[in-house]
Amino acid sequence: MPTRKLRSITAEDLYRINIPSGMRLSPDGQHIVYFLGRVERKTEKKYANLWIAPTESGQPRQFTFGDQGDFSPCWSPDGSQIAFLSNRGDKEKLPQIYLIPFHGGEAHPLSKVDGEINSLDWSPDGHRLLLSVRKVDTEELERQKDEQKKKLGVVSRRYARLFYKLDGYGYLPQERQHLWTLDTRTGKVNQLTDHAVYDEYSPAWSPDGKWIAFCSNRSLDPDQTPDRTDIFLMPGTGGELRKIDTPVGGKGFLSFSPDGKWLAYYGTEGEGQWYKNTSLWIVPVDGSKPARNLTDAYDLHAESDTINDTGQPEQPLPIWSLDGQRIFFPVVLHGSSLLQSIGVDGGKPWVEIGPGGVAGNFSFDKQQRRIAYFYGKLDDPGQYHVRQLDVGQKTDRPLTRLNRDLLDGIDLGQVEETWIKGPEGNDLQGWIIKPPGFDPAKKYPSILEIHGGPLTQYGNFFFHEFYFLAAHGYVVHFTNPRGGRGYGQAHAAAIWGRWGTVDYDDLMAWTDHVASQPFIDPARMGVTGGSYGGYMTVWIIGHTQRFKAAAAGRCVSNFVSMWGSSDFNWTYQQSINNKAPFEDVQAHWDCSPIKYIGNANTPTMVLHNEFDLRCPIEQGEQVFVALKRLGVDTEMVRFPDEFHGLSRTGRTDRRIARLNHILRWFDKYLS
Repeated sequence: MPTRKLRSITAEDLYRINIPSGMRLSPDGQHIVYFLGRVERKTEKKYANLWIAPTESGQPRQFTFGDQGDFSPCWSPDGSQIAFLSNRGDKEKLPQIYLIPFHGGEAHPLSKVDGEINSLDWSPDGHRLLLSVRKVDTEELERQKDEQKKKLGVVSRRYARLFYKLDGYGYLPQERQHLWTLDTRTGKVNQLTDHAVYDEYSPAWSPDGKWIAFCSNRSLDPDQTPDRTDIFLMPGTGGELRKIDTPVGGKGFLSFSPDGKWLAYYGTEGEGQWYKNTSLWIVPVDGSKPARNLTDAYDLHAESDTINDTGQPEQPLPIWSLDGQRIFFPVVLHGSSLLQSIGVDGGKPWVEIGPGGVAGNFSFDKQQRRIAYFYGKLDDPGQYHVRQLDVGQKTDRPLTRLNRDLLDGIDLGQVEETWIKGPEGNDLQGWIIKPPGFDPAKKYPSILEIHGGPLTQYGNFFFHEFYFLAAHGYVVHFTNPRGGRGYGQAHAAAIWGRWGTVDYDDLMAWTDHVASQPFIDPARMGVTGGSYGGYMTVWIIGHTQRFKAAAAGRCVSNFVSMWGSSDFNWTYQQSINNKAPFEDVQAHWDCSPIKYIGNANTPTMVLHNEFDLRCPIEQGEQVFVALKRLGVDTEMVRFPDEFHGLSRTGRTDRRIARLNHILRWFDKYLS
C-alpha cells in the first residue's frame, strides 16, 4: 500500500481545526455530550453544535444541527434530557436554555430571560436549573424596542464603579451577576439574589437540593478589594444568607461532599499576591472547623491551564469520591496538566492522568465506575477519552478522533524536549521544534517564542503557530522562565516586583543553549511573543542586540501609562510594589521596557489589537513611535475590533493575517 504523502501545515488550516468543549459524561456512563466549534469561511461566523459519543463502542454522532451556537450541555440527573444554551431562536438576542430529549425529539426553548445566562446546573431532583444571570440594563432593553434608538446605538456610558470593562467582553453593563432558578417543567424563573454592587458566582447545589453555596465579594467596595471573596450558603429557594468563614483570598469552583457536610474549592490566601499557588481547600458547611488547605505542603498549583492557540483546557470542578475520602483536581506541572487526587485527611497526592500531555475537563458517571476526560498532546489539540474504574486494571479508550483526518496528513516536524541549568543553577525546561525535512547538516534560522501571562506555562500541547513557523524552515524553540507556573511557587514568585530580571536571564541562558546546537545559525535568530511575551520582546531589544529581528505582539511597554487604562485597572501595581505611579513613579518606570527603548536597533514589528482592553493599544503605539524616531526599521500591524486574545479566539481571517505578517517579517531578516 503506498505511503500517504504528507504536507506542511498552513495558516489556512485554522479554518479546518475544530475545537471541542463542554464535555459531560451521562449519569449511566454510557455516553458523553460535548459541543464542537467550527468556522464558516465565507462569512467568518463561528458556530457550534452538540455531539454524542458512546463510551463502549461506536462512533461520535452529531446531535444538534444548524448554523447557530449550541453550547454548555448538561445532563438531567436521570440522563433522559440535556439542557443547553443556544441562540437558535433569534441570533440577535442572547442565548436561551433549551431542553432536548436524549432518546429522540426536538429541542424546545425553556427560558425567556432578558439577560446573559452564564452557567446552568440541574438540581438533584431534576425539577430546577440553577442559573447565573446578568440582566440586560433597562436602558438597553428600551433601546432594543425602539428601532431608531437601536439604529443610533449607545449615546453615552456612565460608570461609578472601578472595573467597568473586561477584555473579551467589552464595556460592562450596570447590572451585576446574580443567581436564579428555573422550573424545568414550566419554565418559570425565580431570582434568588439581587444587589446593585455585589456579584454571585460559582453556585453549587447541596446533594439534597436544600441549599445553594456560592462565592461573592461583599466588601464595601469590591473593586477596591478584589481578593476579599467569601463563601455563602442560602436555602435552595432563596432567603437569608450565611457566610462560611474562610481565609481572605480569591475563591471559586465550589463542590459539596457527598454527605453535604463539606465544601471543596480552589483558592489562594492573601491579597494581591498573584504568584501564590491556587490550592485545593475544604471547609465544613456548619463552620465548626477552619478551612484546610490540602495541597499547600506539596507546592502544587491547582489549574489545568497550559497555553496554546487552539482551545484552552477547561478548568474542572474539584470532584469528591463517593465515600467522601478523596478529591480529584487538576495540577499544572513541568509542561503538563495533570489530573490528581488527594485524601481529605492528608497524604501525598496521586497522579491519575496526564504526564506527557494536557489533561483538562473531566467528568464521572453517577456510580463513579467511569471517568471521561480531555487529553491533548504536542501533536494533537485534544481528544476525549474514557477510563473504566471498576475493573482490576485501568483501561483507557479514546472516544473521538477530532482533527485527525487533517493532522494525519501533515508533517509537523520533530519536537525535542530538554532540561538545562539556568544562570542561578535553576532548572529550565524547554522544547525545540525542528522543521519538516530537517537536515542535521544544515544551519537553520530560529525563532524564540515567549509565552504570555506571565503566570502560565508552555508545554506538551499542540500550538499551531509554532508548527506554522517551523513549516517555513525555522527552528522554533520555547521555554518556561522564572515567573510562570508549573515549577512551584518560588519559581512563580521570582519576578514579583521585578519583571525583566531573572526571567530575562533565563531566556538568554536558554537562547545560549539553542545557539550552541550544531544546526542553528546564531547570526539568524529571531524573537517574538504576545502580552507578557510582548513585554519581554520589547525588553530584550532594549537590552541586547543578539537577535536579528523581533515581533512584539499586544505588548506591555509602559506601566506608568497602563495604570488604570487596562481592564485590570489599578491592580497591575500589585505586581510591582503595590503603589500607584503617583506614589512611586520610579518603580513603575524601572519595570517598563519603554525606559530602555533608546538602546534598541533590532528591526521590530509591532502587532496590536485595536480593542485590546488588557494591554491597551497605546502600549504598542509607544514602541512603534519610539522605534521610528530612533531610525530602527519597524512596522505596526493593527487588527480592528479585536480583543487581547486575537491569536486564540479572534476572527479567523485576522488570525491568519497575523501569522502571515509575522512570517513575512522574519523572512525579510532571517531567511
